[in-house]
Amino acid sequence: MKRVIPQSVVVNLKVNGRDIAEAVDARTHLVDFLRDTLGLTGSHVGCEHGVCGACTVKVDGIIVRGCLVLAAQLEGASVQTIEGLTESGEFSDLQDAFVEANALQCGFCTPGMVMCASELLDTAPTTDRLKIREHLSGNYCRCTGYQSIIDAVASVAQRRLAANPEHDATSERAR
Repeated sequence: MKRVIPQSVVVNLKVNGRDIAEAVDARTHLVDFLRDTLGLTGSHVGCEHGVCGACTVKVDGIIVRGCLVLAAQLEGASVQTIEGLTESGEFSDLQDAFVEANALQCGFCTPGMVMCASELLDTAPTTDRLKIREHLSGNYCRCTGYQSIIDAVASVAQRRLAANPEHDATSERAR
């Protein structure tokens, strides 16, 4: 018996807080759906193998590679892109730190790098440069040499931890 696989499916999800119901080709990757269908071009298409991190977005609060996830898999999911993170203002201090540290030279890796750094700062803020480097290791940057990116993330972590010392104790226990 031959199994018929649909060419397109309707996917219902939330993107940056907005309800979306769109028909998509069953083989469309999330990053292509975001860019081509929704016009959210902040996430970039890089290696298309999940290695470079340029397409990093959050799905249900967890960072994923948009080139490794099919849009059709995300029925009922909540997706947050760099545009959504910007609109919420929840990481403006990180944006400012990237500018101050010159951590965004060509800008291609910046959205994925910021999404990943934002996750670290939200879940386990640390000023430990080795831990920051390890957390960001799945994101490639060809311009900065990473030092300025690590500087930016460490400076934000330092400010946030100083403003909320209880988070420091909690995050230290979690590690």
